[in-house]
Amino acid sequence: MVGQFLEFVSVSKAFPGVQALADVSFRAEGGKVVALMGENGAGKSTLLKILSGDLRPDDGGLTINGEAKKFLSPHQSLKAGISVIYQERQLVASLNVMENIFLEDIPANRIGVINQSALRRETQKILDIFALPIKPGDIVGRLSTAHQQMVEVMKAYRRNSDIIAFDEPTAPLTDKEITVLFKLIGQLKEQGKIIIYVSHRLAEIFQISDDIVVLKDGQLVSTFKTPDTSEQELVRAMVGRDIGDTYANLSRNEKVGDVLLEVSNLVTDQIHDVSFELRRGEVLGFAGLVGAGRTEVMRAIFGVDPISSGEIKLEGRVVNFKTPKDAIESGITLCPEDRKEQGLVLARSIRDNISIPVLSKVRKWLFLNKKSETDLADEAVRKYSIKTPSVERLVLELSGGNQQKIILGRWTSKKMETKILILDEPTKGIDVGTKAEVYQMVCDFAKLGIGVIFISSELTEVLNVSDYIIVMHNGRITGRVPRAEATEEKVLELAMRE
Repeated sequence: MVGQFLEFVSVSKAFPGVQALADVSFRAEGGKVVALMGENGAGKSTLLKILSGDLRPDDGGLTINGEAKKFLSPHQSLKAGISVIYQERQLVASLNVMENIFLEDIPANRIGVINQSALRRETQKILDIFALPIKPGDIVGRLSTAHQQMVEVMKAYRRNSDIIAFDEPTAPLTDKEITVLFKLIGQLKEQGKIIIYVSHRLAEIFQISDDIVVLKDGQLVSTFKTPDTSEQELVRAMVGRDIGDTYANLSRNEKVGDVLLEVSNLVTDQIHDVSFELRRGEVLGFAGLVGAGRTEVMRAIFGVDPISSGEIKLEGRVVNFKTPKDAIESGITLCPEDRKEQGLVLARSIRDNISIPVLSKVRKWLFLNKKSETDLADEAVRKYSIKTPSVERLVLELSGGNQQKIILGRWTSKKMETKILILDEPTKGIDVGTKAEVYQMVCDFAKLGIGVIFISSELTEVLNVSDYIIVMHNGRITGRVPRAEATEEKVLELAMRE
């Protein structure tokens, strides 16, 4: 297999109002990792969908080992030895782990009866390689986001594909799982596989890639040998400017007010004796390893999960939200970790998604006032620089960064009276330029007197964006640190404290 190669040749693809790709050409060789980088909306996902057979190019195409390929379906791409692991998981939630891993090739006897023992045995071999604490018979929909992502990786590993593309594979993973994944990618390189790797995490790009291809606005703008470039040079190529020291340049709120939210001795099935305060205009960070309980605290406050005991006070008044609707009506809003599954209606327009929580306020008699809805959506597009030709565009057609901005636009529209904004992994899967915008947005929300809760698995973000950091481990708070005293070592020590 050594010596094989994949080439994209003058690939172009347009959607209504958007040129997603324009004459993109580059080569990926076996035994190397090619990192594909660019801002959200640069064309990376479109390119992978052409590789997987989900989309067909308008012009140009691809070759494998010099032979032109034209895929009319994902099945044809799979048969050609290509596996694409998307950021949006392609799993059947109601099936178990072994059924998902062997979905296209389940072992069966001559009359079509599934050989359960063989299926379980072969799946366990793969699970042992990945050293995961899950079982072949576990239902995928009940697994954590991180373990679902690893099931996707195991599917590709099982196929033994010659070409493997990873789209933001580490976003939901723990450090331990990332180490396993990178070790696997190293083994695939040694086998001569062609590997395309998409990520916005610059540190891991330099750790794992051999070559870097940078796209901007659908065009190829630069290619680099990884050892010969720097983070600054990459950012400049992606963004088109030097964004400087992102954190040092933040314009922060200096006037923190009185206590807005008070949580006392909160207990649910997943968290234990959690207490903290949030003040007006404060950015309160929550740090911890994956599974520490940060998201679970927010779900309890937001009325998603039932509370066993404890007390929540909003502006000094005891509240007990039974549903998210109750929380929203009281001024508490949440941008969830999984924006596609829990935060957006992907098959509806930008306009529809922005106006969802305020439909009663954009109604004229018994009917929705489309002009009022459109005005709200236009305001969000302008305010957050959402890249779209129209507010009628479907949300599923937008990049991850622009989808995140839509959620922010929804909760901060002029029809909303947001007092507390909870941001759970708000920069997951978005580019460095958009991250800088999100950080400043957070500070701007605080300047308006909004209390912001900022959750991120990227420790550097929490340390530099937050005014105060709460650290959790195993469903409990293990420490509280002001930004001026916070270091990675101190927070990590607290995050691992029993």
